[in-house]
Formats: sequence, C-alpha cells, structure tokens
Amino acid sequence: MVGSEVLVEAPILALRRDMVRMPGGRIAAREVVEHFGAVAVVALDGRGRVALLRQWRQAAGDRLLELPAGLLDLAGEDPLAAARRELAEEAGLAAGRWSLLTDFLTSPGFAEEAVRVLLAEGITEVARPGGADDEEADLQLMRVPLAEAAAMCLDGRIRNGIAVAGILAAARVVEHDLPRRPADAPFGIRPTTLARRRARLLGGGDLKRVPGAGAGE
Repeated sequence: MVGSEVLVEAPILALRRDMVRMPGGRIAAREVVEHFGAVAVVALDGRGRVALLRQWRQAAGDRLLELPAGLLDLAGEDPLAAARRELAEEAGLAAGRWSLLTDFLTSPGFAEEAVRVLLAEGITEVARPGGADDEEADLQLMRVPLAEAAAMCLDGRIRNGIAVAGILAAARVVEHDLPRRPADAPFGIRPTTLARRRARLLGGGDLKRVPGAGAGE
C-alpha cells in the first residue's frame, strides 16, 4: 500500500480509500469499509431449539430471521462478554455453557467486518435490561428446532449470512457431537483499524461516537 485516506466517518463504520501497488506495478484505488467486528449467538435450549429474532433491516428492506448479535463497539471489549450481553439484551436469555462455532469474514472483497459465532447451551431465561432502544424493542423472538432452522437456511427462509453460517455450523456440531472449541480462543481475524483509531481519538468507551461530530446515531 502506498497511501490511504478516510473518506467517511459514521457511527458504526468508516470508509477509506487505499492506494495499492498491483503486481504489474500499476497503482489502483481500493475502497474498504472499516468495521468494529461483531459477535453472534446460536442459543440452544434443552429441547434443541435455537433462538431466532425477526428484525427489520433497512438495507434489505425486509424483516429477517437472525441470531442474537451485536457489535464489538466498546474499547477492548471481550467477545464472550459481548455475546453474553447481547443474548440477554436481545433475547432475555443466559447460558451455562459457551463454545466457539466459527470466525469468518462477511464480505472480504470490500469490508473488514469479521464475526465470531458462539454456541450457547444450558439456556435459562433472564430479565432483559431496561432502556432498550427502538430497534431492540421491535425484536420478535422465536424458538425453532435446530434441524428445521438448518432447513430454513437452505430453502431461503433464513437469508442473513451470519445466521446461515452459525446455524449450519451448529447443526453439524450438534448432529455429530463434535468436540466443543473454547469460547475464549483468540479472535485472530477481529478487525482493529476502526477501533484503534476511535480509541485513540476518543480515549476509549463507546467507539460509535464520531470524533468531532457529537453523539452517534
């Protein structure tokens, strides 16, 4: 890379343009969406049902079936702690056992976003924290047998990519009783560019605040 500039700073992402020297020597521009990274949870109850949320997504123009999930938008936040928080806030659930299903890049052609999907078992209901925002207040919780949820990923009823990856990974792990991976394994592909810049400018805390632009959306 021979140069880089930030084009847009927004609460949950930024857009930069990198100038890259190509193998033939030509300099080309590559736009990259910077992201905090995220966690998602496949929460299975004692009857083998996965917790799914129906949520409006503006970019899709539809309500999608998704897993409880959230951004790693607090400085230095541990992914497992974030997953516990999101499961409680979005689904009103807690888990006694946690394991790692998969880490993956959602759109590596243009975005830094990486997601850690965790398997949560030994589920109990808990009170959802107060002060939910409009988006969380609109969530609709469903319990779907894991095998049916996997079928829904294949027939198009579940279209959220994170949900598809997490549910199919969980179905394989549970069906074949594969060894559970440690939930606190290193998250090696977690994006750091946006978080580090915001932490440096803001001094930590909630990284969704845009430097010099007041409170985030």
